[in-house]
Amino acid sequence: MIRCVDVHKSFIVGDRAVHALRGLSMEIVDSGFFAIMGRSGSGKSTLLHLLAAMDTPDSGELFVAGKAVHLMSEREATGYRRRDIGVVFQAFNLIPTMTARENVLLPGLLAGDSGAGLQRRADELIEMLGLSDRRSHRPEAMSGGEQQRVAIARALLYRPAVVFADEPTGNLDTASSTLVWSMLRRVADEEGVTVIMVTHEPEAARHCDRIYVVGDGVMVGEIDTAEEGGLDAGGIATRTQHLLGASE
Repeated sequence: MIRCVDVHKSFIVGDRAVHALRGLSMEIVDSGFFAIMGRSGSGKSTLLHLLAAMDTPDSGELFVAGKAVHLMSEREATGYRRRDIGVVFQAFNLIPTMTARENVLLPGLLAGDSGAGLQRRADELIEMLGLSDRRSHRPEAMSGGEQQRVAIARALLYRPAVVFADEPTGNLDTASSTLVWSMLRRVADEEGVTVIMVTHEPEAARHCDRIYVVGDGVMVGEIDTAEEGGLDAGGIATRTQHLLGASE
């Protein structure tokens, strides 16, 4: 499903090069809900942006759902982002003049697709994510958690194989965050979608099947939450710190 091979990525900051990824390799074979964790600056968000074709690697290979992302032209990358994957950001990125339903349908509008099938799909997602009573509301009339659920529904409109979520609850309170994590878990289970979430929160990672830990631009280890007997947030934090400490 997802494979990264010896991926490198650097950025120029001022007069020096910052190495965000230093030969990172990883593989996710099955569908499910997965977390990428690491300290600030570890390279986890850079990895997600590369997998979502929002940036290109300096070297290495990235494959998502059978597609060679690292070889895509800009036109191919645009089609890939529109049809093959969904992306959810920390910022909700909703159009303020549009209703919840119209925001969910936005990818179809941009693609010139407003058929009955897409309309039904939007209504199904709105119901699944508990937004039926907010379908006609504009963003200003919705809570942060509701807006993020609209963003999740929008990301699912074209039935993507993979959804990438970059710190999706960074702007939410605890109650709203918990609901969003539960909804992402439900999406993975009921839609058969692979959900990849970048997070620094052990409580968020607790909802995932497996956790991939990134440190200093490389993959330093994995945590299988099922094999560990159902780790709580404290246990995940301890295991993550152990892996990061062992890599230094």
